[in-house]
Amino acid sequence: MRISVVTAVRNGAPTIAGTLSSLRAQTHPSLEHIVQDGMSTDDTLARIAAFGLPDTRLVSETDGGLYDAINRGISRATGDVVGLLHADDQLAGPDVLAKVAALLEDAAIDGVYGDLEYVGRDDPTRVIRRWRAGAFDPGALRRGWMPPHPTLYLRREVFARAGLYDTGYRISGDYDAMLRFLTSAEVRLAYLPRVMVRMKMGGISNRSMAQLLRKSREDYRAIRRHGVGGLGTLVAKNVSKIGQFRVR
Repeated sequence: MRISVVTAVRNGAPTIAGTLSSLRAQTHPSLEHIVQDGMSTDDTLARIAAFGLPDTRLVSETDGGLYDAINRGISRATGDVVGLLHADDQLAGPDVLAKVAALLEDAAIDGVYGDLEYVGRDDPTRVIRRWRAGAFDPGALRRGWMPPHPTLYLRREVFARAGLYDTGYRISGDYDAMLRFLTSAEVRLAYLPRVMVRMKMGGISNRSMAQLLRKSREDYRAIRRHGVGGLGTLVAKNVSKIGQFRVR
């Protein structure tokens, strides 16, 4: 089973070496790394050349934003399974993708997700927030639940039938896509009960109050679009994050 890992990046030199190292450490034997670079002006390309996988497929070009770049990367992927790994993120162990492949040996499963840790930007050993996703329950969508998107790996055919990311979103395109996958597309997901990805705190969605407000508006738009609730769902989605900060 060939797995394609897509990284959309622009000026990711400070963190991408760790991302690449976590990919190189994977024990799964058949990987390709699809890098969609947005014309970086720092040392991103040099670090990819120095630390990347043997099968790295790099394109550097202008794009229409994050979700356009992700869509371009997915469209170039040739693997049986496709997942995303951002330049701030690392796979949380050398066997993560092997575990994904093992679960997807079951032909009844369309994809896999697991747990996520948010770590300090300057100290990746310091866990700030732990997102234990749990098994999928369709009713949970109305209670604001969703799988951690950075841990999601899908069969490539899912994108062919369910579509790519809506570039009309600037921040919440992943939430919109996840709701589409789990509602109208009826994607069947398996839960891997372990931390799959470690993400550095300080992403685009929470850099300012304006970004937080925009994210809330986009989340609400996605909730209404896919018929999984209303304002109560949006509130529950945000409140559910509070318990994730009680790291044990």
